[in-house]
Amino acid sequence: QVQLVESGGGLVQPGGSLSVSCTASGFTFSSFAMSWYRQAPGKGREWVASISTAGWSTNYADSVKGRFTISRDNAKNTVYLQMNSLKPEDTAVYYCNTGVGPIWNLKDYWGKGTLVTVSS
Repeated sequence: QVQLVESGGGLVQPGGSLSVSCTASGFTFSSFAMSWYRQAPGKGREWVASISTAGWSTNYADSVKGRFTISRDNAKNTVYLQMNSLKPEDTAVYYCNTGVGPIWNLKDYWGKGTLVTVSS
């Protein structure tokens, strides 16, 4: 079965950097785009970034553009999110996401999330 397991969250000071990762299993990782979402306390889940199958195409939410970088290693079935110049408003649970299956019937999968806290 499809599994997405995030890791790397923690406490970081404003202006600092942190990298979170998501290791996938149960599907052909290199065949599907991957995304990161986040949910801040008391708010809804918001899309952060996405990366294409081979990693050639990436997209970012305006709120993180220029500060966050999404990447993937298909040999390790892992997608990463490098976060720089972190702000308190980046505090959230970060979730890994993918849609798996035929293009006309993709099924959404989510990890359990990893908490990133930006605070002094």
